[in-house]
Amino acid sequence: MTAEPLSLTLLALVAVAIVLDLVIGDPRWLPHPVVGMGRVIAGLERAWNRGSPWLRQCMGALMTLVVVVGVYALAWSLLQGLAWIHPLLGLVAEIGLLASTLAIKGLQSAARDVAQPLTQGDLDGARRAVAMVVGRDTEALDEAGITRATVETVAENTVDGLTAPLFWALLGGAPLALAYKAVNTLDSMVGYRNERYSDFGWASARLDDMANWVPARLTALTMWLAALTVPAARTRGALSGTWRDAPGHPSPNAGWPEAMMAYLLGVQLGGINRYGGQVSERVRMGEPLEHLRVAHIRRSMRYMHGAWIAFFLLMAGLVGAWSAVS
Repeated sequence: MTAEPLSLTLLALVAVAIVLDLVIGDPRWLPHPVVGMGRVIAGLERAWNRGSPWLRQCMGALMTLVVVVGVYALAWSLLQGLAWIHPLLGLVAEIGLLASTLAIKGLQSAARDVAQPLTQGDLDGARRAVAMVVGRDTEALDEAGITRATVETVAENTVDGLTAPLFWALLGGAPLALAYKAVNTLDSMVGYRNERYSDFGWASARLDDMANWVPARLTALTMWLAALTVPAARTRGALSGTWRDAPGHPSPNAGWPEAMMAYLLGVQLGGINRYGGQVSERVRMGEPLEHLRVAHIRRSMRYMHGAWIAFFLLMAGLVGAWSAVS
């Protein structure tokens, strides 16, 4: 049987899963649940994304329901079955599934893969590396552009890959954390606002917005709290600046960690991006007190780690308080 939500046992399982992710990350040889989710989503999209706009919306909503509920039910049934065989087997499986929802080591490695060639002056290598993690055109980016793209990705994915999975894991164990990853995968695959997905992906995009609403705002707060321990952090005015700038971001959630990261680093994020040659101008967040350079990628990783650690400690405090009164 899976651990109860908001329990000290579940908190311990999540802590072990964090350590596991930090040590091994996502080994290529190990099947990953998100890969399976992606295959199911791709197959359903090909079969169901057709007809009138209204029908596409309905079928997209149905696919979202089927995938999210299906992932939760499959994970819950698997853990129940393994726990029936032996309780320890169920606990070990839950740790493994929880670890699969986290991407701490993966996000750190992706940022380092950009920072390393950029430090050596290898702009082409850095452009190739950043192109692996962002959707914008990277061929003409200079050091500042590469740095901005990387820092924005680190900030946004602190929520998607770290704090939001932790949030949902502590509320509902591995099944709910995996259901969140299903929502996140749906949004990344069909949530784009283009002609093909504008109707079919509407429900997936809205559900992703709702799933990240609380974690995104808590992440900005915990990033700021963690930065209080860093002498070089520009914490003064970061809370009010984030509150002012974040709502201008096209995403209702991504602006919160990005704006906070910008203020803590003393740089300006946002501005002009190009996607397939088309110019897209984003709201500018933060103050350009420093010129964007590779050192800011390394500093952003420190704030990323500080954010998830403070987030976990905050959630642990809430779990402890809940257990005390239960």
